[in-house]
Amino acid sequence: YDAIKDWCGQMPAVVRLLSYVSLDVKTVKFSRINVFGRDKFTCQYCDGKPGTASLTYDHVLPKSRGGKTCWNNIATCCIECNWKKSDRTPEEAGMVLLHKPYTPNRLPLMRRLVMSVPNSPDEWRDFLYWSTELENE
Repeated sequence: YDAIKDWCGQMPAVVRLLSYVSLDVKTVKFSRINVFGRDKFTCQYCDGKPGTASLTYDHVLPKSRGGKTCWNNIATCCIECNWKKSDRTPEEAGMVLLHKPYTPNRLPLMRRLVMSVPNSPDEWRDFLYWSTELENE
């Protein structure tokens, strides 16, 4: 133990996992960051990417009209578009929802979130498929 504890050698930038025991987690936690990740950190009305500090989420069907806070009714939205839409449907506000909200699959969402991490090491790119466009499965 003492020899290992005091060792100051080179550490690999990437450790590849050769086998994995599934924890049987099939659903994605419904959270703000996961909604943003599903929508590629992009406003679903104007296609803008203002940064997470200026992103919010929007109830496509407003809560006042019976809309639920769930994957299929929440879309990433910039503050300006959220104010413009207000308590109306996209159609009533004269806006177009670019992509219909959906419940994401776990693995594609995790890849998208990792790809959005700023200043990530170059060594990770080959293992995270950084430049590959992800498809909805």
